[in-house]
Amino acid sequence: MFNDIGPLELVTLVVLAVLVFGPDKLPKVIQDVTRTIRKIREFSESAKQDIRQELGPEFKDFEFEDLNPKTFIRKQLENDDLGLKEIRNGFDLKKEMAEITDAVHSRETDTAPSGGRVDMTKRPADPPKDDRPPFDADAT
Repeated sequence: MFNDIGPLELVTLVVLAVLVFGPDKLPKVIQDVTRTIRKIREFSESAKQDIRQELGPEFKDFEFEDLNPKTFIRKQLENDDLGLKEIRNGFDLKKEMAEITDAVHSRETDTAPSGGRVDMTKRPADPPKDDRPPFDADAT
């Protein structure tokens, strides 16, 4: 339940609770909070059971955690009916990226001046001007 709370945060919460409620009322507050959490859990479990009963026997193995998109995708990928593992294993992203960067670097050095660097401040030469417009002015 408290997987994402660290020890320092837990100590801070305890000290804050003692300061807010006082050492005399703190045990009563803790009992009330645990009782409320227990009632909420019982309510949610009974609601889940009611939903399962209403869905019928074809959904007897239905899990509500499957409604989480991450869980649903993970479960579908574990099935691997489409052979996705083979596709994923056959695709090496690092290799592909290395090939692309090599191609880009080799093209830069092929077109670069003798210094080996491409001067990005120079503009390319303008194309020669034609006498006619590149589009039909009446059509636009």
